[in-house]
Amino acid sequence: MSTEATTAGVRADPYLSINNIEVIYDHVILVLKGVSMSVPKGGIVALLGANGAGKSTTLKSISNLLRAERGDVTKGSIEFKGARVDQMTPNDLVKRGVVQVMEGRHCFGHLTIEENLLTGAYTRRASGAEVRNSLDLVYNYFPRLKERRKSQAGYTSGGEQQMCAIGRAIMANPEMVLLDEPSMGLAPQIVEEIFEIVKDLNAKEQVSFLLAEQNTMVALRYADFGYILENGRIVMEGEASELADNEDVKEFYLGLSGEGRKSFREVKHYRRRKRWLS
Repeated sequence: MSTEATTAGVRADPYLSINNIEVIYDHVILVLKGVSMSVPKGGIVALLGANGAGKSTTLKSISNLLRAERGDVTKGSIEFKGARVDQMTPNDLVKRGVVQVMEGRHCFGHLTIEENLLTGAYTRRASGAEVRNSLDLVYNYFPRLKERRKSQAGYTSGGEQQMCAIGRAIMANPEMVLLDEPSMGLAPQIVEEIFEIVKDLNAKEQVSFLLAEQNTMVALRYADFGYILENGRIVMEGEASELADNEDVKEFYLGLSGEGRKSFREVKHYRRRKRWLS
């Protein structure tokens, strides 16, 4: 990683480490090109970029969900707690402590909120009392879900379904949550509420988060560190506060300057990284 943009906190003993991975769909379509990043234990790391940049593909590479979409990690490696996990089944990875919340609030519409939450504990070897304690924990962080626990998920609001999806992940007792586009299609007030809960889960339950987001402004406000993807490559990384103050990030991803450029790579003082060639 670049020593200029990477802090010691992210470099030291990464909990999750993605090492120069390449992803190809249908044996011909190159989507990720030498992506490397890390997430420290107890950290919140944001993966930022426009639609189609490769954020969801990166998360699915980690959670081993690519093969269902005819995708493969053809180069590089992924490690969690020092062990290779890129060849594990998604089920085994969940048991190891890594859970993904998919983009689009995938809930079982015909089940109640509480039934959806209970499916999250399916992979655990937990007693009824332990599952109930986890359920109480979720209801503590998401009181709105407790109010709607007997309602069919398909008849709840988008914000409640997103809360349900995150709560279901917490029911698996994860150490790391991969959160894909949590703000998509939600009102700003609900987005803030969800990110505050993510922050609380991180601080109080020591759950690490890697979140993929298009809403750069919100993500950088809650994250510790950030990576920016463009066309399947990491083009910038740094402390969240530094990225939020960076003029180029403001122009391309926050829309806070005048005339835009066609590509982030056209920025004069942007140092293009060659990591994918190593």
